[in-house]
Amino acid sequence: MKDNKIRLQKFLSECGVASRRKAEELIAEGKVKVNGRIANIGDKVDAKRDKVTVRGKRIASQNKKVYIMLNKPRGYVTTLSDEYDRKTVSDLVKDVGVRVFPVGRLDRDSEGLLFLTNDGAFANGITHPSKHVNKTYAVTVRGAADDEQIEKMSSGILIEGRKTLPCDIFVTERKPDRTGLRFTISEGRNRQIRKMCESVGLEVIRLKRIEIAGVKLGGLKLGAWRELNEREMTRLSSISEKREEV
Repeated sequence: MKDNKIRLQKFLSECGVASRRKAEELIAEGKVKVNGRIANIGDKVDAKRDKVTVRGKRIASQNKKVYIMLNKPRGYVTTLSDEYDRKTVSDLVKDVGVRVFPVGRLDRDSEGLLFLTNDGAFANGITHPSKHVNKTYAVTVRGAADDEQIEKMSSGILIEGRKTLPCDIFVTERKPDRTGLRFTISEGRNRQIRKMCESVGLEVIRLKRIEIAGVKLGGLKLGAWRELNEREMTRLSSISEKREEV
């Protein structure tokens, strides 16, 4: 008899609950049950036979795959729910029609381009560290940023015991009270640009992501979302489907 079971984290990602990595976190935290019993990492399920719940809500397969971009405002956390009752990006995409989750993250104080989807495989393919996907940010720092500070950050800087990869940084604006910078990085470490700037004595006063893998935010209104078009999906899918480096 054919075994129709798949790993639980894969099932959750295919159902649009979260990426596989986030699904593993939910399982480890004891928030996922299979047939009424708390699940464990490595469990397998039969989508047609087993009852899977997350935080008490039953999860069912979704056939329609959705891919959108959001212009995230400051003040929103990049999660579907928040234990501190803060505003979340899910509040901005309630009218999408299906449950979608963020691809990657932007911290609460940052704004700009964020992808959301219900396709876990796609999300995992875009965010996997081996892909080194380029992301571009418009950053404003307080005061004057000199060439030495910029060179240190561009060459790679030690953060929490690990050096950042070389990146491209150039000045877009110089004023007595602030400097505009354009960062293009190929990593996705937590609050990376803020920590890079802090390490050379610069304070970030605004950070906006404007491009991911050649897909640009453009003129999308703050707080609004739209579906990714065919050209954008072709570009992103080619990255997502590319085999991981070994």
